Amino acid sequence: MLWEPDRMPFLQINAGPEGPALHGTPRPLRPSLTQALRAQGPIIIMTHGFKFAPGQGLDCPHNHILSLSPLSRCWKTLSWPRYLGYGAGHRGEGLGIAFGWAGRGTIWQAYRQARNAGHSLARLIHMIHQIAPGRPIHLIAHSLGARVVLSALHDLPEDSIRRAILLCGAEYIETAKAALSTDAGRTAEIINVTTRENDLFDFLLERLIPPARFRENRSLGRGLPDLPNTLNLQLDHPATLTRLSRAGFSIAPAKTRICHWSAYLRPGVFPFYRDILRHPDDWPISKLRTALPYQPDPHWTRLRELAPRILPVATPETAALP
Repeated sequence: MLWEPDRMPFLQINAGPEGPALHGTPRPLRPSLTQALRAQGPIIIMTHGFKFAPGQGLDCPHNHILSLSPLSRCWKTLSWPRYLGYGAGHRGEGLGIAFGWAGRGTIWQAYRQARNAGHSLARLIHMIHQIAPGRPIHLIAHSLGARVVLSALHDLPEDSIRRAILLCGAEYIETAKAALSTDAGRTAEIINVTTRENDLFDFLLERLIPPARFRENRSLGRGLPDLPNTLNLQLDHPATLTRLSRAGFSIAPAKTRICHWSAYLRPGVFPFYRDILRHPDDWPISKLRTALPYQPDPHWTRLRELAPRILPVATPETAALP
C-alpha cells in the first residue's frame, strides 16, 4: 500500500505469482508507482532474507524491518526505511520501496524462492525506468536478499541499478560473478558487506545448499572479485572501523563471535549506508576503496582469536540497536 505524508511516498511491494504487486491491496501497482515517483530524491529498494514472508503476521517484513513503524518487538527489529532517511516528511526524501518475497519454509525452499523473487524485482525495476527514465535506483539487501538482487541483474539492461549494498549475503561467489558479467551487473556498483561474525552462517550455506557447480562452493563472505565496480567491506575489521571513523562514520566494534544480523544492527552502520546510497557521487567506489586499504581477515578469525575475554554469541543484550 502507499504511505504518503506531505512530501514522502513509501511503497510496500511484494514478489507475486504474476510479478510485482502492492502489499495488502488488490489495486494495480502501476498507478501507485507512477504517483509515488513524482517525489524527487533517491529511489532505494530494500529487501529481506530468510524467514520473512509477506502476510505472515510478525514474520511479514512489512511489520518488521521493512516497516516505517514496525509492529514486531523482536530484538532484531528496527526500521530500515527510517534509518535510510524516509518518513520524516522532508523534501527530497525520494521514494522508498519495501520489497517482500516468500522467504519462509526450509532454507532450500527459500533459496529457490529468492531466485524467483529476483525475476519479480527485475520487472519492478523495469517498470520504474519506464515511468521515470534515467532515475538512479539503489538497493540494500540482507542474507538471501542478496540472491534476490543478484538474480535480478540477469533480467535487466545496463545502467538499471546504480548501487547495491549486500549485507552478509547468502550466495555463492561464482553465482555472483555470473550476475556481475551481465549487462546490468557490469554497470552496477556492488558493495559486499561482510563480517567474521557471519562465518558460521557462510559455513552452513556452503554445507547445506549444493552449488550448481563444484567450484561454486565459496560464499560471498569470502569476498567478491576485485573489479572496478565492486567493493568488499569487512565490518568487524579494526582498520576498516578506524578509517570509516576518520571519514566521519563512527561504527561500534563487534561485540559477538557469531551474529547474522550485525551488518544492520551494529550501532552506526545505517548513517554510513544512508550516506553512500543517498550521495553516491560523494562516495564513488574508487574513493571508498582508497579509504579502506586492508586485507580481510581469514574465515573463523573471531572464533580462533585468543583473548582474555571470550566474546559472547549474539543475544538481545549484546546486539545493541543503533
